[in-house]
Amino acid sequence: MTKNIKLGLRENWKQFTLLVIVNAFVGGMIGMERSIFPQFAELEFGVASKTAMLTFITAFGITKAIANYFTGKLANKFGRKNLLLFGWFIAIPIPFILIYAPNWGYVIFANMLLGISQGLTWSSTVVMKIDLVGEKDRGFAMGLNEFAGYFAVGIVAFLTGYLANTYGITPYPFYIGIFISFIGLILTTFWIKDTRVFVNQESVTNNTVQLDNVFLETTFRNKTLSSVTQAGLVNNLNDGMIWGLLPVVLLSLNYNNENIGIITAIYPTVWGIGQLFTGKMSDHYSKKSMLFWGMLLQGLSILLIPFSSDFYVLASIAAILGLGTALVYPTFLSTIAQATSPRQRAESIGSFRLWRDLGYAFGAILSGITADLFGVSYAIFLIGGLTIMSSLIIKFRMPEQINEKNTNP
Repeated sequence: MTKNIKLGLRENWKQFTLLVIVNAFVGGMIGMERSIFPQFAELEFGVASKTAMLTFITAFGITKAIANYFTGKLANKFGRKNLLLFGWFIAIPIPFILIYAPNWGYVIFANMLLGISQGLTWSSTVVMKIDLVGEKDRGFAMGLNEFAGYFAVGIVAFLTGYLANTYGITPYPFYIGIFISFIGLILTTFWIKDTRVFVNQESVTNNTVQLDNVFLETTFRNKTLSSVTQAGLVNNLNDGMIWGLLPVVLLSLNYNNENIGIITAIYPTVWGIGQLFTGKMSDHYSKKSMLFWGMLLQGLSILLIPFSSDFYVLASIAAILGLGTALVYPTFLSTIAQATSPRQRAESIGSFRLWRDLGYAFGAILSGITADLFGVSYAIFLIGGLTIMSSLIIKFRMPEQINEKNTNP
């Protein structure tokens, strides 16, 4: 069955392109909430506490993390396409629940569904692209995948901010989600093909030693994998804080919904576009250096936010933060892929993405409690400091060379 299967981006460009498009729709589902949710919480449901407001990110982060892990565990058993389809089915009711939610509990439930859907859909598209391209273009493939997803987050964040400013905070911004979920489901059903046969083909020639316990090696034991995993967690910890508190900061500075939409969209848009270049870079340059400088740049830019009120300064900080995130995001995945056997890759990526997306929950809880107790600025300083610490762990723990023949430390 594998005789006619060829690995490579050029060889599989049609299916790869379809997966890029599908992942853009996956990212758009998050963008629907990105710029308007804190105001949506306060205006529609009277939720003013930063901790309570950020419960929607906590619910999202925990469910997405768990879904990531099980997508990795179950990808070989049930097939990548089936998990992707299931993720789209779960996405369909989300915008309807947000439009008609009678209380905040329904909003939390919608975000739990969003987390499950994102874990299934995004993890599936990541693993499927890595399956298709083989070793040579892994970083570039991840750059394209994450570009599509996060560029869509930025575009939809801007659109929802514009619609909220023009027509009100609900229901019009959520109509975008209805459109996205149905198109994503249709594309997947009729045009996406499963990629398990590509794993079988690569396994014939790949000599990477299999890990004894994929979860423990990825989380703690293996110096390469665990360094990447902690950085992934901290990356999404600061992203959770930005998602929840940046619109709060901008509201306190009397920015309107349209300007909040622009600033909150710059960060994921630069993050998305940047990955077109940084993904390819990770195929040719030191992954360790890219991870260190990316995390350091994120931490420094976050620390600057409380000192700024000018629109253009804040927009520039958002762009620098996006650049730092672009340096690390595809590099995380290409490093994990390089350091694991093809047959264990889905599970290792799932374990990494479990911890990475728990960062959303940790970031929301930590920044929410700190903001309520001491003020928003202190929450931002704390998260910025933790991000710089993460860059130092990369610097001093992660080996320079990723030894594919023996990935044990």
